[in-house]
Amino acid sequence: MKLLALVIGMILLIFVEILRVYFIMPFPGSQEDETIRIAYFLQNNINYFRLLGGIIIAYPVIYYFRNGSRAFAITLAVVLGFYAVVFYMFNFRFLADKMFLPTKTQLSLDAESNRKVSPHQLVIGVTIGDQSRAYPIEIIGYHHQVRDTIAGELIMVTYCTVCRTGRVYSPVVKGKPENFRLVGMDHFNAMFEDSQTKSWWRQVNGEAIVGSLMGEKLKEIPSEQMSLSVWVNLHPGTTILQPDSIFKEAYESIENYDEGKQKGNLTRRDSTSWNEKSWIVGIQIGMDAKAYDWNDLQKLRLINDVVGHRPVLVLANADSVSFHSFDRTVEGQVLSFTMSDVNKITDTQGGSVWSWNGQCVSGPLQGKVLTPIQSYQEYWHSWRTFRPQTVKYSPTSNP
Repeated sequence: MKLLALVIGMILLIFVEILRVYFIMPFPGSQEDETIRIAYFLQNNINYFRLLGGIIIAYPVIYYFRNGSRAFAITLAVVLGFYAVVFYMFNFRFLADKMFLPTKTQLSLDAESNRKVSPHQLVIGVTIGDQSRAYPIEIIGYHHQVRDTIAGELIMVTYCTVCRTGRVYSPVVKGKPENFRLVGMDHFNAMFEDSQTKSWWRQVNGEAIVGSLMGEKLKEIPSEQMSLSVWVNLHPGTTILQPDSIFKEAYESIENYDEGKQKGNLTRRDSTSWNEKSWIVGIQIGMDAKAYDWNDLQKLRLINDVVGHRPVLVLANADSVSFHSFDRTVEGQVLSFTMSDVNKITDTQGGSVWSWNGQCVSGPLQGKVLTPIQSYQEYWHSWRTFRPQTVKYSPTSNP
């Protein structure tokens, strides 16, 4: 019975430490099933399991060290040492917030003239009021979140490199500013834990998926993804998040992520269409969602389409990395657009010329502005997982 208790207790201690982290990190097979509730239960009760395991093995350990053979005592010491290694690895090395650290210094925000970020880098851009700011993806991608304040509004800029999802939220929960830490992943998407209720929030849509706040959603702040050079051209007064020098090596580890040239299976790009790691541009309006293959968008450069019942325009810049989405309706009239050359966008109704930020610069509609529509570049596996109702765009159905 003492030996059985020792075996059961050690299995309990080792497995709860491993499973608590295994279910919320991208280990083989860990992200496929609906195991988030199990992970959350283990996370919140881990100390009880440790206490129970310790009680179960306490007497057998003392007994065998005092009365067992020397060989058995050595074996037992090795097993306990293995548990100590597991405890260390799964509490201080494999946890998400131990692998991807938050910024340690105050945000450095420089004007375009003083920037240290390459103009070719991709950024998540945010405009609130008359203030614009750009957040390089290869900085946000390491930290997963950066807090900032624009025009007096607190925001949380987030990015998940495994899903290729950039999202900006208001970190205000039930009227109070909240702090979040990176806790792990769910279906390969980053999860954050709030400091007050310890609920877990999904990065891709800002929804609390487990905990006392389950079902609550963070308010999303409109954002755009494009190259820094395009963003600066559209927002000449912008400020730009600069890299934190403390994390120079960490940033270097995700160099070339923008271009999809990472070698790891989790963050590489599949240049073919509609495969797990293929790039798409996604739009969701209400319950309707649509995905546009990145290769189609680069070839067509301009897509007139409808999502749900809303006419949309999707554009790809000549730089092959920037894109824009708008509502095609102006004063009750649905416009159709063409691109006669790389920089000239015109509507077919009156021949008005439009800029990349949706402003009519000449023609009968001069001065009119298209309404932006939130769109995202994402891996196909992520978009279809969290929006299973999505429809694939086909060039043959172009209105």
